[in-house]
Amino acid sequence: MIEPVKIQVRFSDVDMMGHVNNAVYLNYFETARMLYFNQLLGSDWDWTTNGIILLRNEIDYVKSVLLQHKPTIKISVEKIGGKSFVLTYELKVDDVVYTMGKSTMVCFNYKQQSTVEIPELLRSKLNELQLSN
Repeated sequence: MIEPVKIQVRFSDVDMMGHVNNAVYLNYFETARMLYFNQLLGSDWDWTTNGIILLRNEIDYVKSVLLQHKPTIKISVEKIGGKSFVLTYELKVDDVVYTMGKSTMVCFNYKQQSTVEIPELLRSKLNELQLSN
């Protein structure tokens, strides 16, 4: 189990309505995703050979996150396929869900410029994460 990622809401994240702008949530999810990958795979992972590309993002805005909030994001694995996997995000403030999201990720070899099967280590770590949630 990986601890939820703590996000700091910056002044520049907030729009004229006083809440976090809708597009900023994708940055929050990306930040959490990269911290999760670092914990799952370590800092020596070869992202050029065993990379990933983002195929699709979905977001459901439940409540507005404000500047003074201290959100956390928990990532879960929804599905693991042959070359792709689906991550889900739950952004909470004080244990209340404010935003939910989902990303479909595809494994990609940047040297060969082609999709590849999920590497065994990544598949194993995704399975562990899926079972721990």
